[in-house]
Amino acid sequence: MNQSFQNTSSSLASAGSTRIAFISSSWHRDIVLKARDALLAEFASSGLSESQVEQFEVPGAFEIPLLAKKLARSGRYAAVVACGFVVDGGIYRHEFVASAVIDGLMRVQLETDVPVLSAVLTPHAFHDHAEHQRFFAEHFVTKGTEVARACLETIAAHHAISKLAGA
Repeated sequence: MNQSFQNTSSSLASAGSTRIAFISSSWHRDIVLKARDALLAEFASSGLSESQVEQFEVPGAFEIPLLAKKLARSGRYAAVVACGFVVDGGIYRHEFVASAVIDGLMRVQLETDVPVLSAVLTPHAFHDHAEHQRFFAEHFVTKGTEVARACLETIAAHHAISKLAGA
């Protein structure tokens, strides 16, 4: 059976009891916070108030999974959303950092049964000049909106399954 959870996601958001943790890395904060702003705007359009989203910041993306695990285990949040920007700094292999972060976030949700969504992005190439800053800032707006929608739909799906199971 194919079920859509989009209709229930707005009712969940407006219920007021749904809390979401949002973790962002401070590396390239000006770009990363574009996703946060878009996420909050999308949540607001779905009836989720900004007060239902607790925001946390860590120095870099590598620090996100451990905080996500602590937040998920707290029992306070219906979901955790992570946002960061992993770029090639020329010193280390940024692909390994990105892989460790995404793998860590997947483990967190599988270990805690709390959905963990990612807007941790790793561009093929990023150069710290105006054109790339503009491009990735716009891209993070898109990703913020998308991860907000995915978050609400995922929470709705989990609530629907819990109701079916009688939990």
